[in-house]
Amino acid sequence: MISLVPSWARNYDAFWDAIRKRNLWFIKLRYGAVIVLFLFLILAKFVLGIQFSNEQIFALISINLFIFIYNIFFHIYRRKIKIIPGKFNPLHFSLLQMNLDICALYLLVYYTGTIESPLYMLLIFHMIIGSLVLPGVVIYSIAAMVIVGFSVLVFLEYSHSVIHYSLGGLLAYPIYSDLNYCIAFTVIFAFSIIISVLLTNRVAQQLYIMEQDLVESIEKINAAESDKQRYIINVIHEIKTPLTAVQSFLDVVLEKMAGPLSEKVEEKLKRAKIRSLEAFELINNILKISKLRLFNELNRENIQVESIIQDILNKLNDTLKGKRITVIVNDEREFKRSISADKFLIEIVISNIIGNAVKYVGENGKIIVTLTETENDIEIDICDNGIGVPESEYEKIFDDFYRASNIKSLGFEGAGLGLPAVKHIVEKHSGNIFVESPSNIGTKENPGTCFRITIPIRSQ
Repeated sequence: MISLVPSWARNYDAFWDAIRKRNLWFIKLRYGAVIVLFLFLILAKFVLGIQFSNEQIFALISINLFIFIYNIFFHIYRRKIKIIPGKFNPLHFSLLQMNLDICALYLLVYYTGTIESPLYMLLIFHMIIGSLVLPGVVIYSIAAMVIVGFSVLVFLEYSHSVIHYSLGGLLAYPIYSDLNYCIAFTVIFAFSIIISVLLTNRVAQQLYIMEQDLVESIEKINAAESDKQRYIINVIHEIKTPLTAVQSFLDVVLEKMAGPLSEKVEEKLKRAKIRSLEAFELINNILKISKLRLFNELNRENIQVESIIQDILNKLNDTLKGKRITVIVNDEREFKRSISADKFLIEIVISNIIGNAVKYVGENGKIIVTLTETENDIEIDICDNGIGVPESEYEKIFDDFYRASNIKSLGFEGAGLGLPAVKHIVEKHSGNIFVESPSNIGTKENPGTCFRITIPIRSQ
């Protein structure tokens, strides 16, 4: 089996997807060519007054039907072709299509006058198409055979070695018997094919080289990302050591092993203990997210979203009271089914969105959480009447380190890593997240924001 696959593309899915799409495009184009050829025969005979012999009509209709039949076979068979570089694969399928097309085109050109045929341009057009898919050596070999085959056919007709089929009424006098014209025509025909193939194949090669560079760049980026996540995991583990020591010292002091404590000092130490526990929780969260990105770890279990939302609101209770924020939870689901997901990661998603809403609504703000469901998904809408998000930045806010322009101008602090993590987690659960601003509860002064999170009920 002839190897047609570039070494860099053997395991590159995007390359094979492109070849499959081009093969399907050729098949669809061939259906159009069959229709156009039938229309050509009808228009040529009944509109342009071109005369065909009975033998020509039979041959042209037979060739067109042959193209249609093998095109149907290609259309059905293409789905069964596997991507195995050493065996028959989509590139060999492209080569098979092209060879059959060239044979059919030779017959069409021959029965419509060869050098006098208006269909000879289809040979040049087909060589351009083949140059986009097939390797240089293969397409150049095919181009040489097309040129030689066409030239031999022209001069066989000139020498009356084969029958010449003319199109009556198309030309005032036969030109196939004019030697000078035959030489000039075949030279220009050969030149057109060579230049077309050369230019098209060079463009295709440049695209392949760019794809190869892109593959290598993606591999380097993925390797760098893995190194970064491993570095983060190692650093976080190192940070946990002194924090553990701090907690141990706090426990010793709070248990009054080092002596009695005043109420004021004991209160301060308890708050320090709470803060250190929060730091531990934050470190563990970072570790889990880094492991998710590095190892794609998901610890799925059946969870109730409404209980997660309630736990998050309970943790934020003091802040909500302090800022006099109204939170309304509307559970509009009929069956209230659980979802198969990583509870910790879903908590991060909902906590981040609700936390942002609390942060940006200001005092006397309003937040509405709405739960709905479809047959396959659960939808969580979290809307507020805060500062909103500019429409032009809907997609950008999910990029690492990006912070909306109005947030920066109003002096809100943040690193721009929350929403990218949220989107990554949602997509790992085969879900989607959308943003809309102004929200349905916004005002002119406070347009607000709505986030819609869609997560499949069953794991995928």
